Amino acid sequence: VQLQASGGGLVQAGGSLRLSCSASGDIFNMNVNTMGWYRQAPGKQRDFVAAITGDADTRYADSVRGRFAIARDSARNRVYLQMNSLKPEDTAVYYCNLHPPDPRTSFDWGQGTLVTVSS
Repeated sequence: VQLQASGGGLVQAGGSLRLSCSASGDIFNMNVNTMGWYRQAPGKQRDFVAAITGDADTRYADSVRGRFAIARDSARNRVYLQMNSLKPEDTAVYYCNLHPPDPRTSFDWGQGTLVTVSS
């Protein structure tokens, strides 16, 4: 299974973006797995951003709560991250993967999608 994060780009502070996570390769049903979004800023470790369980319970990092929203499209087997009121400190490469991350079970992180927020 390969997970692809897409939808990144350059946006001004205060703007919005919607990221999408899709799967290819072997059959993988995101709807029954807890999926997470993560981000890695230049020179920093990869951090948790948001997660959604199979029951659609959501959780967020304190830094994004109230601004970001994670959701899934069950029919399309995708997970989205709606990012509003973006700040320059949100600049990072964003990844999707199983949550919580576990070296034994996480999929390859891939290239992620770059979000750049200009001030």
